Amino acid sequence: MFTGIVEEIGRVESVQQAGESIVMQIAASTVLKDVHLGDSISINGVCLTVTSFTDSTFTVDIMPETFKSTALRHLGPNSSINLERAMAANGRFGGHFVSGHVDGVGEITRVEKVENAVYYDISISRDLLIYFVEKGSVSIDGTSLTVFGIGDHSLTISLIPHTVEETVLGRKRVGDLVNIECDMLGKYIMKYLDQRNGSKSEPASLGSQFYEDHGFK
Repeated sequence: MFTGIVEEIGRVESVQQAGESIVMQIAASTVLKDVHLGDSISINGVCLTVTSFTDSTFTVDIMPETFKSTALRHLGPNSSINLERAMAANGRFGGHFVSGHVDGVGEITRVEKVENAVYYDISISRDLLIYFVEKGSVSIDGTSLTVFGIGDHSLTISLIPHTVEETVLGRKRVGDLVNIECDMLGKYIMKYLDQRNGSKSEPASLGSQFYEDHGFK
């Protein structure tokens, strides 16, 4: 379990690919302070297991399912990545509950600076849009962010200067791909409604009227 508060920007040292599996070595510092074999580290929002480490690097295995369903396959040597250790039970909990299980990949379609903020439009599939509500939470490349707008096929987020500087999102441009994890609470609500109704819910925005129509006041 993670919080979506990125601890540091790491760097890909090497990528060894065999078919749809990858062994990736990553240079880091903060996340290595108390690392152990088998620890979970979020890499651009994907929960991966530490298989070996040194004083300055750690290694992870990326299996075929992760290769196919995330944007990690597009990383290469010297790529910058967001890193976060698993949430500690004795610390403050910023951000929101992030599992590190990516639901899909989005594409950045707009980057616009508005005063001290940077707006990003991110195109995603309609079957993911049902899990979002304006002012709700989303994890993008492992960064906990607030949804500021929902279009027919996209989300809009806004980055403050700190997030621009301290995460890889500030380096992303139009056309770049990002990992998307929907809000965990939204997924549970939709699963409950699907089971109660006996059918898959139609894609729709989770606005206030939606909740009222389904018995949530």
